[in-house]
Amino acid sequence: MKTDTMLRPDRTGPSPDAATVDALFEALTRWCEAGWLRRLDLAFARWLRAERPAAHPALLLAAALLAQAEGQGHSCLALDRLAAGAGGDDGWLDGPPAAQAEVRAWLDRLGLGVSDWAAVLRASGAVDGAIGGTDAASGGPAPLVLDMGRLYLRRHWREETGVAAAVLARVAERADPGPGTGIGTVTEAPAPGQVRTWLTRLFGALPAKAAAAVDWQRMACAVALRGRLALITGGPGTGKTYTVARLLALVWALQPQSAGGDSGLRIALAAPTGKAAARLKQSIDQALDQLQADHPAALDWAALRRTLGTAWTLHKLLGARPDTRRLRHDAQHPLEVDLLVVDEASMVHLELMAALLQALPARARLVLLGDQDQLASVEAGAVLGDLCSGASAGRYGSATADWVQACTGQALPAALCVPVGQAAPPLAQQTVMLRESRRFAGAIGTLATAVNAGDAAAAWAALAPVAACLRPASDAATPPAPAVARLADARVERLLALALHGREGAPGGYRLALALLRARPAPAAGPQAHEDWVRALLRAFDRFRLLCALRQGEWGVSGLNAAVEHALRQAGVIARGNPAGGSGPGAGWYEGRPVMVTRNDPALGVFNGDVGLALRAAPTPEAPDRPGPLRVWFADGDQLRHVLASRLSAVETAWAMTVHKSQGSEFGHTVLVLPPVASPVLTRELVYTGLTRSRSAFTLVAPQQAVFEAAVRRRTRRASGLAERLAGPPAPDGVPDVR
Repeated sequence: MKTDTMLRPDRTGPSPDAATVDALFEALTRWCEAGWLRRLDLAFARWLRAERPAAHPALLLAAALLAQAEGQGHSCLALDRLAAGAGGDDGWLDGPPAAQAEVRAWLDRLGLGVSDWAAVLRASGAVDGAIGGTDAASGGPAPLVLDMGRLYLRRHWREETGVAAAVLARVAERADPGPGTGIGTVTEAPAPGQVRTWLTRLFGALPAKAAAAVDWQRMACAVALRGRLALITGGPGTGKTYTVARLLALVWALQPQSAGGDSGLRIALAAPTGKAAARLKQSIDQALDQLQADHPAALDWAALRRTLGTAWTLHKLLGARPDTRRLRHDAQHPLEVDLLVVDEASMVHLELMAALLQALPARARLVLLGDQDQLASVEAGAVLGDLCSGASAGRYGSATADWVQACTGQALPAALCVPVGQAAPPLAQQTVMLRESRRFAGAIGTLATAVNAGDAAAAWAALAPVAACLRPASDAATPPAPAVARLADARVERLLALALHGREGAPGGYRLALALLRARPAPAAGPQAHEDWVRALLRAFDRFRLLCALRQGEWGVSGLNAAVEHALRQAGVIARGNPAGGSGPGAGWYEGRPVMVTRNDPALGVFNGDVGLALRAAPTPEAPDRPGPLRVWFADGDQLRHVLASRLSAVETAWAMTVHKSQGSEFGHTVLVLPPVASPVLTRELVYTGLTRSRSAFTLVAPQQAVFEAAVRRRTRRASGLAERLAGPPAPDGVPDVR
């Protein structure tokens, strides 16, 4: 333990332990030069030192580690973790065991317990809790906040407390059954008899033998009518969008209609990425088509479709603008919506969820759909995971059970209900987990179950060893083979053969799309033929995808994109490209180049995560023999849009993409590539997310079995106080109201 003089720095002179601070910054600089610490993290610590010249070295080390943790997706840093010196699963730094040992040595050198850490941080003047919420040096808000034993960057503290307050406010106001005057407000729910009639029409009558079971999709619709927030979670194939399509029809049916068939209800559909938004709209349209075919006169289906309109990216919905983080919609300029459905909510990071809840009108309903077991967002926070942390246990109260039975005719299992007299968590009453997968009942489902359970041995055993096809083969002539497999010879050369030609039982690879690329329609065929060709190419490209755990290195996105491009050029399939068309490995525009947008550009109508193909425009009638300019084509369902390639600067080649960037997408055959050396990013959630991007076939490429098994056993644990805030009022921590 350090002396008391270190705990009370003299603000009128230099630090009483300047030598320790100098030694700390030598270490921080060395870590930064080694790539273990980001330059941003070091810069933040330096800024604090300049603002607080008498700062205790513990403040400066905590600030650097907190900034580093934010880059790893954590929204805070727990003081007990600092006191214990334990880096956790992710480690302290982005480096080898030697890097983590150096941090532990510094924490041991400081020798502070939890209460000592709190005292030092509060005494610094840079942490709210000591000086009434302002930094005495600058006269402004302190940059850090200490709350519930966790240290936050002020921005993340504000976002986390804002999300918790908004969620608790929404679940606190729950509707009671009324005479059925519509669902435009939540003060009165529709009559259960009406709900049950429409649920029977939309889902069909319950089989007699299923009367004792729970149809979770029906239950989700009933629960969503009861409050201003509904969480519907479940794995791939459990029918989340199938359910929400029927929820939309149910809402429409229960809303009073005007003589012209207009209910006045404003509904919006959204998702974090353009690809996910397009898939949401496509899935809902298909479900509504089937409902209309089954019940053509039940509703004004055309009016419902007009109300739904398109599906938006969240950034576009909120009004993202270039060159500013400020959004067009906020608390003062709310969204004009009565019901908002957000798909792929696991991808929504803390900042974006805070902005969404702030911009949503108080009386509007929010339905969040997502898989809580998928990877959390790339940026800080794991909001859906925190919101759904107890979803599998149910914890329904008697009022919820009564409502569900009245609306669906089904009783909730006693094991999922809290005992009589025990308080039921408010958020749990608005949360439903869909538990039956209709897509992954076979080999992919078995593997996904093993991965989610952390059963590494069973997961490896489910992957049959196969060889990559060494030459193109007829799809029809290929005998059946395992839907899930691992590449027996996991070398880069075999991986490239897999990428180009597929594998036993899952042939094709990228060659199917490349064959279509060479089958360009003749100029005389006209613009429609060209659009049909583009549409077919985009569909063919989505039949196969390489997904990587890492961005850099031979086994990462950059290395594999360069290797695939080199192999395609050697085969004469693609041109060499124009070096002026981009930068980085394998850069340059060429026809057939798949690209992913890496930055929102509302002016061009492209958003982070959009994936398209660079293709020549159709020749004009005036110059039928002259190829058109190179454009990047994107598909929104069956709709095409395109942008001149020369106008897209924030893109990267996408023969291979990270698992994170693949969220919200599906591919016929997905190949998950793991590196030969363990890394903190290799987790159960990453493997599960990569695996469940597959529609029909999955292949693992893992040079080392031990690396795969370690990833399956390791869970992502993001530091956050959101789940605790949602569980109830926090314990007093002496922190003032900081705004």
